[in-house]
Amino acid sequence: MPKVFKVPYKGHEVKVENRWFAGEKLYINGQLQDENVGLALRATLRGKIPSEGGNGEEIKVVLGGIMKIKCRIFADHVLIYPRSILRLTGK
Repeated sequence: MPKVFKVPYKGHEVKVENRWFAGEKLYINGQLQDENVGLALRATLRGKIPSEGGNGEEIKVVLGGIMKIKCRIFADHVLIYPRSILRLTGK
């Protein structure tokens, strides 16, 4: 059974799937952007949010953990998943 992390971002869907022994996959708007195959204690995935200008925003995913998988998703170096506690409190 895969562990799935999803976050909406500026009208796009960023989805990360983690499967034991099968690796990790990053999807943006349903399109596979990056994947790691096999078992690892830590993984990094990268992709791009499409834009009209052609540059787009870089998406970086960091996965890690031994007993429980933790996922961090960044858009142009800003944490978007999980939401920052500082951002939620307004500090």
